[in-house]
Amino acid sequence: MSGEEIHTPKVAILGAGHGAHAMAGHLGMQGIPVRLYNKFEEEIVAMRKQGGVTVEGVIEGFGPLELATIDPAPVVSWADILMVVVPAFAHRLMAETCAPFLRDGQIVILNPGRTGGALEFVHILREQGVRARVTVAEAQSLVYACRLLRPALVRITGIKKQIRVAAFPATETAAVIEAVRPLYPQFTAAAHVLETSFDNIGAVFHPGAVVLNANRIEAGEDFEFYRSMTPSITHFLEIIDQERLSVARAFGVDLDSAREWLQRSYERVTGETLYERIHSNPAYEGIKAPKSLPGGAPPPGGRPHRAGSVGLVWCSGGCSNPSLSCGHRHLLWSSGPRLLA
Repeated sequence: MSGEEIHTPKVAILGAGHGAHAMAGHLGMQGIPVRLYNKFEEEIVAMRKQGGVTVEGVIEGFGPLELATIDPAPVVSWADILMVVVPAFAHRLMAETCAPFLRDGQIVILNPGRTGGALEFVHILREQGVRARVTVAEAQSLVYACRLLRPALVRITGIKKQIRVAAFPATETAAVIEAVRPLYPQFTAAAHVLETSFDNIGAVFHPGAVVLNANRIEAGEDFEFYRSMTPSITHFLEIIDQERLSVARAFGVDLDSAREWLQRSYERVTGETLYERIHSNPAYEGIKAPKSLPGGAPPPGGRPHRAGSVGLVWCSGGCSNPSLSCGHRHLLWSSGPRLLA
C-alpha cells in the first residue's frame, strides 16, 4: 500500500424508508460514518434507540449510526456526500430542507433520481438562493432491492451489480464517481441526466403492475409484487417500455430495454422474456405489493400510498404513446412532467 491516505467520506442519509434503511445499515456495517435525517420522528425512534439499523438477507449485520434526527443542520452541514433516498415527490422537500446548510465541495446524489430529479433539485437550490458550490447527481436506480420489515430492521434481497450515475452538469460526473467509489464501486458514469432520467425502470414496472392489480391491492390481498406478475401483465409492461425507448430516442438517447436492464443489473437472472427474467430474479423474491392505492384508504396503522412513488408522465418527445397516455388519463401518472431541456 502506498503512503497516500485513503479518505473515508462522511455520509448523510436523507430519508427513513426502505432504501434509506438499507443504505444506512449497509454503509454503517462497512465502518462508514453515517448520520441520518428524516422529517418524521416516529420513523427514526427505533434506530435511535438501538443506535443503528439491523440488516438481514443477502448481507446480515448491524450498521451503527452516529446520529438519527429530525434536525437537518447537524446532518447536512457535517457530510461530504448526501444520499437522498426518498420517493420522487419528496425531492423538492429535501432540496428546500438542505438548502440553508449546504457548503462548498459537497456532493448530493438522488437515489434514484427517477426522471429529471437532479434538474429539479438544482432548480430548487437556485430558487432558495444557495451559493455554495455543491454538485448534484442522480442514480438511475436504487442500488438495493429491499423491504423495511419494521423500523430499524430491513431485509436486503439483492444489491445491483451496476448503477449508472450522472451529475448535472455532466462535466462533474467523473468527480462524483471517484468520490463515491469507496461506497459503491458499482456506480458507473452515464453520459448525462437525460440518460439516467429516461432509464427510469421503476416507471415501467411499478405503475402498470399497480393498475393491473388494482382490485387485489384495494381488497388488501397479501401478494408478491414481482413474482405475481403474469405473462399478460409483463406483456403490457413491455409495451410501456417500448414507448419509453421511443421517447428517449427522440431526445437522442439510446437505452437498454427493461429486459436487458434486468440482466445488466442483477446476478442470476435467466430467461429470454421479461416475464422469465422477472421471475428468475432472486432479488425480487418476497417483495410485497402495496396495501393501498393512491388516493385510497391507507392500510391499518399506515400512511396512504402516494401516487408519486409509482408513476410519472413521460415528456412526449413528439411520439405517440397510447399506453402511457391512458395511464395518465385514468389513474397513476401524477408526479407531473419535469422539464428535461
